[in-house]
Amino acid sequence: MSRRPLAAALAMTLAVGAAHADEGMWLPSQLPDLSAQLAAAGFRGDAAALADLKRAPLAAVVSLGGCTASFVSPQGLIVTNHHCAMGAIQYNSTPERNLIRDGFNAATQEDEVSAGPAARVYVTVAFDKITDRILEGARGKTGRAYFDAVDAAKKAAVAACEQDAGHRCSVADMYYGSDFYLIKQLELRDIRLVNAPPVSIGNYGDEIDNFVWPRHVGDYSFYRAYVGKDGKPAAFSKDNVPYRPPAWLTVSTAPVKAGDFAMLAGYPGVTFRHRTASEFTHQIDWLLPNRVTMYDGLIRVIEQATAGNAGKEVLYASTVASYKNTLKRAQGELEGLRRSDAIRVRNADEAAMRAWLARQPGATERLAEINALQAQLDAGEASRERDFLLPFLRPGLLGAAVRLQRRALEHAKPDAERDSGYQQRDEAMIEAGLRQLQRRYDPEVEKATLRYALARYFALPVAQRVPEFDAVFGQDAAQAATRVEALYAGTHLGDEATRMAALQLDAAQLAASRDTLLRAAATLQPALLRLEDEAKQRAGELLRLRPAYMQALIAYRQSQGRAVYPDANSTLRVSFGRVSTLSPRDGVDYRALTTVAGIVEKHTGVVPFDAPKPLLEAIERGDFGSTADPELKTQTVDFLTNLDTTGGNSGSPVLDAEGRLIGLNFDSNWEAVSASWMYDPRYKRAIHVDMRYLRWLLAKVYPAPRLLREMQLPAE
Repeated sequence: MSRRPLAAALAMTLAVGAAHADEGMWLPSQLPDLSAQLAAAGFRGDAAALADLKRAPLAAVVSLGGCTASFVSPQGLIVTNHHCAMGAIQYNSTPERNLIRDGFNAATQEDEVSAGPAARVYVTVAFDKITDRILEGARGKTGRAYFDAVDAAKKAAVAACEQDAGHRCSVADMYYGSDFYLIKQLELRDIRLVNAPPVSIGNYGDEIDNFVWPRHVGDYSFYRAYVGKDGKPAAFSKDNVPYRPPAWLTVSTAPVKAGDFAMLAGYPGVTFRHRTASEFTHQIDWLLPNRVTMYDGLIRVIEQATAGNAGKEVLYASTVASYKNTLKRAQGELEGLRRSDAIRVRNADEAAMRAWLARQPGATERLAEINALQAQLDAGEASRERDFLLPFLRPGLLGAAVRLQRRALEHAKPDAERDSGYQQRDEAMIEAGLRQLQRRYDPEVEKATLRYALARYFALPVAQRVPEFDAVFGQDAAQAATRVEALYAGTHLGDEATRMAALQLDAAQLAASRDTLLRAAATLQPALLRLEDEAKQRAGELLRLRPAYMQALIAYRQSQGRAVYPDANSTLRVSFGRVSTLSPRDGVDYRALTTVAGIVEKHTGVVPFDAPKPLLEAIERGDFGSTADPELKTQTVDFLTNLDTTGGNSGSPVLDAEGRLIGLNFDSNWEAVSASWMYDPRYKRAIHVDMRYLRWLLAKVYPAPRLLREMQLPAE
């Protein structure tokens, strides 16, 4: 097979990909090549302009480091999902002032409250391909040496990029080690909560409705980004001023209906559509069932440990919400992949690819590399139970102790030689995480979760047990119960000042500490370093070998006339399609929009269908004003599109054919949860809050005229 450049194969793939335009999380740089497909779908703008990160709409779309958001005013006002802001809402809540339950609206800018020391908004300002620069020193190397060469090149690129103060840079791996991009982002550090609805609106239906259509949830919240008086990013200060973004989105006041063009920009987390057939099998037969069991158990443990204690329930509200979402997503992904017969389909597809590849020039070398890749994947199966469990043995406070020990060890090295996550550039986030722990930790709850994880650890095969973990926790659950009590009884790390003081200690001082959690962390550290070294050795080989698989897959897809785009990796992407209906099963047809009638139909007065009184009264009055749908003659709530999304797209703006904001993405339907691995156009839908519902709530139900004026929207 000829080794033509990946970019050339991609260009040909794009040229024949029109039949699959609804599928795809496209890089901004790919959009000009998709101008015909965009126009055919109904886009009325300039496709080339969409690739410009300094212009709207992409300049207005930002990352929250796990969710997406967008600027909606020149004063730094940001809109995202309620569940994306849940950490900030919980951070500012107490049993006496419960913003989760009651919602929040800052009457003035002075009333806006900090979203927490770890809150960040990242504005992407540059996205440059640097593949040769990253791989130059790795060529000819294998294993850990390959990993280290790529890692060193990434760090050097990032360090040079971050000479521009106030920016956070990263190197993204595209097509699994085939291409690398340097991403430069403005890092805004003073983020404040501006407005959030009560949880009975922002999470109406909770886990019962999660990943389910029809939906009736107002999943939105507002932040504002602040900077120093000099206009540069700065930590929280009452003297800071609102950030003035390069662009912001205009909120549409036009109707939305089935068949309309829709486009979404955001930061999708991770997809796995280009993984091998054996990885599909591992995901379906082993990882997802174990993830379901683990998170189901953790949720039950936390709920039991917090039951009847309002303070503890508030402390763990964000954690439980996140765990529930992870659990239901895993359940839906497992069901969807089994329904699609994904193991058989992917194995057949890979076998066909190999047969096609065997007929191409140079096939012997490429197949040898693919076989070597498979051997590495097979080797990783031997320790999968251990590798899955060990992170759960380092919860909150114990995890902080481990991080303090590791940070001290890395701090003794030159900055360029420190492990990623422990360089000077990471210090502010390490400190913020240690401070924020105070609002999300209770010793009794943490001990309960640790005992639960240890029970699973003691069931591991003997060959997968780790001596250092046994030394800390004992040989069985009975010993562990006693040791866990002693670990938490003998620590002072639950005190924020003590954690901050520990940041000033070097590795020797921490190792000599009498604090029980710090001593435990010191015992665990050699094992963690040893296991990390093994993981990096394997990661280096995978990074070296995967490009052979990807180039074969791309060329094979091209021969089929199928589109190829990079798997999602938390970088800025664009998807486009239409507002869509859904027919998931025989005899079941869903329309594209829901209305407030569904809120009343679902209302029971009991969580999670406990619509607040002001909302029910406003619905009964029927005073919908300019936000009423002209065809349905009532107020819409949520709508469906066939946009290609995944986790990380929460909060992504949904735009119309003119680039105006019509919705906020917040979920996928149950039938499409498995789309992170396998895309099926029959079922893949994305669920969005209709901006008309948000406008109505701010105008008629929980009035926030200041925000409506700022977004230049009518308060009616």
